Amino acid sequence: MPKTTKRYGLVLVLVLIAVATWLAFLSLGQGEAGDPMDVQHVEIQEYQGEKLGSIEDFRENSIRGVQYLDPDDYRLAIDGRVAMPASWSYAELQEMDHIGKLVTINCVEGWSVKVLWEGIALPDLLAEVQPAEDATTVIFYASDGYTTSLPLDFIMDRNLILADRINGLPLPPANGFPFQLVAEDKWGYKWIRWITRIELTDQSEFRGFWESRGYSNDGDADGPKFGD
Repeated sequence: MPKTTKRYGLVLVLVLIAVATWLAFLSLGQGEAGDPMDVQHVEIQEYQGEKLGSIEDFRENSIRGVQYLDPDDYRLAIDGRVAMPASWSYAELQEMDHIGKLVTINCVEGWSVKVLWEGIALPDLLAEVQPAEDATTVIFYASDGYTTSLPLDFIMDRNLILADRINGLPLPPANGFPFQLVAEDKWGYKWIRWITRIELTDQSEFRGFWESRGYSNDGDADGPKFGD
């Protein structure tokens, strides 16, 4: 047999082996009935005896549409009235201790959702940067230009979290990936999504995006939507 024919034959055998190996690999992902296995995560539907809302219950009401941030490029910065300004990558933040909270978000539009939030305790991050004694207010900035603020004491007393998981799932882009502030007992416009920067200041009169347009700066969910 000519050498060229032998070489083509060998190549054909190798191709057939590769195809067979690939098909065998695919079969590992099949159920007993031959249907692809469901490898997607499933939302937690109940927590500590309480029925949870769903990710699907949230409404899209951002000022510039859903933001899609690349975790490889993402950094969270904390600066302002602090002794040690710092920033962290998404991977570094994932290595930090996480806690969970069952909290309801109430929107001024009239809808609410109770879900399990998991994330980093904001007081832990603030301890890393050492807030100045005259720091009274924490301003949050998002990738779409949205801003809001909360009193530093409120954040510390309530141990607010920056959530990166919801109902056991990684936070979807529509819910603020990489991080959404869980501003419990505050109206939804305080629950800023797509957070990229946190600034500590002594300017308690700061007004965020909606607050500068007439919404309450306190933002208490049991208080007025407008004024103050």
